Amino acid sequence: MTQENLGTALVTGASSGIGAVYAERLARRGYDLVLVARNRDRLAALAQRITDETRRSVEIIDADLSESRALAAVEAKLKEDASITLVVNNAGVGTHTPLLDSDVDSMTRMIALNVTALTRLTYAAVPGFVARGRGAVINIASIVSIAPEILNGVYGGTKAFVLAFSQSLHRELADKGVRIQAVLPGATATDFWETGGLPIENLDREIVMSASDLVDAALVGFDRGELVTIPPLHDGAKWDAYEALRQAMAPELSTSTPAARYAAV
Repeated sequence: MTQENLGTALVTGASSGIGAVYAERLARRGYDLVLVARNRDRLAALAQRITDETRRSVEIIDADLSESRALAAVEAKLKEDASITLVVNNAGVGTHTPLLDSDVDSMTRMIALNVTALTRLTYAAVPGFVARGRGAVINIASIVSIAPEILNGVYGGTKAFVLAFSQSLHRELADKGVRIQAVLPGATATDFWETGGLPIENLDREIVMSASDLVDAALVGFDRGELVTIPPLHDGAKWDAYEALRQAMAPELSTSTPAARYAAV
């Protein structure tokens, strides 16, 4: 579905993989783009190709969002550019290495990118969206946000934050014209695995989705107004049941007396 102009979408981690596919798909929908990533050469090549194919305006910002000065520059762009109507928080890093084999400084850098940068960029964008009564944030989480045992626990913890943050934002902003979506990919054919030291060829093909299929499915979920989109989950009723039980527990999670099962014998 192509439209004349939907404003500008800022996409982080846009030089390859999921972010690059989002950039292409959003341009074809009618968005101008601001693409953010560390690799300027890749960004420039992608921007040129998208401009040639779609005639949309594409700005690039080469920035390592784990560095405070670079992050502040992107925050300023979000605060100052009123044309931005969509933020795709895709930049992130992960690992399959067990916690006890991981370097704590690397884990801290992961938290800085996956949690701190995503939070700050969202806070930079949302007040303007609310003031204008229009805007959306797409946060790329992961299936490990609900199944943290699968991979490294710090990685799972960062993605659990992204999911919880998105759910809370939805509750606060739904009546203010601001859309929130959390996307939970499973194993996806991107540089994630190679960077982490486990080439994707070592994974069962049956569990790996292409980045194109992932983004296309996620955008269908976005068009349908989903808060949480899990492209690899074929039986959506299982998520609905999971979420219904979580909501049913909510009124019972804070009471003045301990549950009877914890009474002293």
